[in-house]
Amino acid sequence: MNTNAPTADAAIPPFEQTMGHPRPLWMLFMTEFWERFAFYGIRWALVLYIVAQFYDGSGTGEAPANRVYGAYLALVYAAAIFGGYIADKVLGYQRSILLGAVIMAAGLFMIAYPDETVFKVGLATVIAGNGLFKPNISTMVGKLYATGDERRDSGFTLFYMGINAGAFLAPILTGWLASKVFGTDEFPSYKVVFIASGIGMLISLVWFWFGRKQLLGIGRPIEGEEQKSRVLWVFIGALLAIPLIYFLLAIDAAALQWVLTALFLALCAMIMVEGIKNGPVARDKALAMLIIFAFNVMFWMFFEQAGSSFNFLADKIVDRELGGWTFPVAWFQSVNSVAILTLAPVIAWIWIKLGRHNPSIPRKFGLGLIFNGLAFLLLMFALSSLVDASGLIPLWTLVAVYVIQSIGELALSPIGLSMTTKLAPVRLVGLGMGGWFLSTGIGNNLSGIFASHVSGDTGMTVASAHAGYTFGFWALVSCGILLFLIAPLIQRLMHGVK
Repeated sequence: MNTNAPTADAAIPPFEQTMGHPRPLWMLFMTEFWERFAFYGIRWALVLYIVAQFYDGSGTGEAPANRVYGAYLALVYAAAIFGGYIADKVLGYQRSILLGAVIMAAGLFMIAYPDETVFKVGLATVIAGNGLFKPNISTMVGKLYATGDERRDSGFTLFYMGINAGAFLAPILTGWLASKVFGTDEFPSYKVVFIASGIGMLISLVWFWFGRKQLLGIGRPIEGEEQKSRVLWVFIGALLAIPLIYFLLAIDAAALQWVLTALFLALCAMIMVEGIKNGPVARDKALAMLIIFAFNVMFWMFFEQAGSSFNFLADKIVDRELGGWTFPVAWFQSVNSVAILTLAPVIAWIWIKLGRHNPSIPRKFGLGLIFNGLAFLLLMFALSSLVDASGLIPLWTLVAVYVIQSIGELALSPIGLSMTTKLAPVRLVGLGMGGWFLSTGIGNNLSGIFASHVSGDTGMTVASAHAGYTFGFWALVSCGILLFLIAPLIQRLMHGVK
C-alpha cells in the first residue's frame, strides 16, 4: 500500500497527543523553525548585498537586485512542484526532506563566497534543496490528521507559528552578527549572515534525522520501493538541475515569467485530469483549488515587497533614528514574525469561536487580499502626507505596514496550506502542495518585477515609491472584492469542505 497517500483515517497511526495535537507536529514545528531561520536569515541581506558587492553601492543596482531576488524566490517555490512529485512517486517524504536539507545547507555556505557567479550558483543550490524540503514537510503536517479532524486548521496555524518563530529570530541574530560583531552599521559583513543561515539549516537536518521516528512510518517510501539507490539518483538529478536553475536566475525576469506560467498551466492540467478521473466531486474540488491559486499569485506579488523594495524603503526613506540609536534595517523583517506569533493564536481562536459562522475559505482569502491592500494604503498616506524636511517618513508607518500585512497573511497562508491537503486529488497531494508553492512563486517573480519599477533606473525616491504602492493598493483591494463576490460559487465547487 502507498503510505504516502492519506486515503483513510485508518492509515493514520495512533500518535501520542501533546497539547491537544499529535506529538510529531511539534517535531515538525522545530524542524521547520530551523529551516525558516536559514531561509529568512538571508532574506533581509540579499538585495542590499547585491547592490553593495556587485554594484559598488550605486542605486542603479536596486532594480536588478530586486529582479534577482524575485526570481530566486519564484524558483524556490517552483522547485516545490518537482520536490512534491519526487516525494509522491520516488523517495517518500522523509527522505526528500533529509536530502533537501543537505543540498540547501551547501548552497547557503556557497553564497558567502564574494563572487557573483559563485553567488548565483549558490542560490541555485539553495533553490534545488528547498524544492525537496519545503512542500514535503508541509504535506507531512496534513498527514497527521484525519480528513474530517477539526484540529487540522489550528494544527497548520501552529505549524505556521514555527515558521515565524524562526523568521523572527533570524534577522535579529544575523543582523547583529553582521553589523556589531563582524562588521559595522555602514559596512555589514554579509558573508556572516549566509554562514549563520547555513548552520541553522544543518541544525534543521539533525533535528529531523533524530525526530522522524515519532512519525511511526508516515512519509516513508512506498512499500517495495525502499531502495537507497533512489536517494543517489535523486541527488544526481538535483546536481544536474543546478546549472538549469542558474540559467533561469540569469535570464530576464519577464522571460522567467513565461517559463513559470507554462509550468503552472501544465500543473493545472495534470491536477484537473486526475480530478476528472476521480469523478465530478473531485473535479470540482480541484477546480476550486486552482481558482484560489490564481488569487494567491496576487497576494504574494505585493506581500513579498518585504524582501525587496521595503528594504530599500527602510534604508533610504524611513527615519530610523530613535534618540541617537539607529533601528537596524534587518529588524524590520522580524516585525512580521512578531505579529504572526502574537496574532496567530488569536486568529485560530476566532475561527474556532465562530463555529458555523466561520468565513468560507474564499472569503478568508478575500480578507487576506484586502488587509494586504490596506497596508499599501498606509504607505500611500505616509509618502504623500508624512514626509519630513529630510525626505523621510516615520518609522512607525513601516512597522504598521508589516503588522497589517501579517493579519492578511494569517487569513490566507495557513488556510491555503490546509485547503490544498483537503482539495487536491488524493493521489497527487504532494503535487497539489507544489502547485500552491508555484502560485506563490509566480507572485514572487512578479514582486521582483514590480519592485524594480518602484526603484526605477537610478534608485528609489519618494515619488517612485508613492506611485508604485498606489498601484499595489488598488490591485489588491479590487481582487479582494472580486473574490468576495464569487465566493459562493467557489464554495459550491468545494462540496462542503470548510
